[in-house]
Amino acid sequence: NGYFPQKIIESSVLLISLIMKFFILAVGNKMPDWVSTAYVEYIKRLPREITIQLIEIKPEKRTGGKQTEQLLLAECQRIRAVLPVGCQVVVLDEAGQQWTTVKFAHVINQWTTDGDAIAFVIGSADGLHHEIKQVADETIALSKLTLPHGLVRVLLAEQLYRAVSIIKGHPYHRV
Repeated sequence: NGYFPQKIIESSVLLISLIMKFFILAVGNKMPDWVSTAYVEYIKRLPREITIQLIEIKPEKRTGGKQTEQLLLAECQRIRAVLPVGCQVVVLDEAGQQWTTVKFAHVINQWTTDGDAIAFVIGSADGLHHEIKQVADETIALSKLTLPHGLVRVLLAEQLYRAVSIIKGHPYHRV
């Protein structure tokens, strides 16, 4: 790019790749086999120095006449109990910003350059409690469509793999 010698850029990419740590906090713990198979396919493609920890959160039972607010509050408490401290928190919500894959990679690169781990939060079928949305550093949408939450896990895993590929200059992402 003219400002930095290629060796420095390569070293920066290597350093960034050594510190990438992601958490996916997902409400829901009984996913179909195809979700696990597809999710694992993308996770295993990532370089070993990049870690993604999936934390499944038990959804509140949708029985007993509980109001949606009560359900979401119970799930909010479970999310907060396992939300890693000091992470950038990214809520996935259909009302969030829609980023391009390149912008997604750029933001991830910036946060990891700053030394931050990133926690992505996927809500239940009823969404997320407003408290979780308020603590989020970003709210993004993978689509304006409403997606099954298992599919969101797979799409997020693929987009993380693609973002890392862009950052590392791997040819997986073609423009």
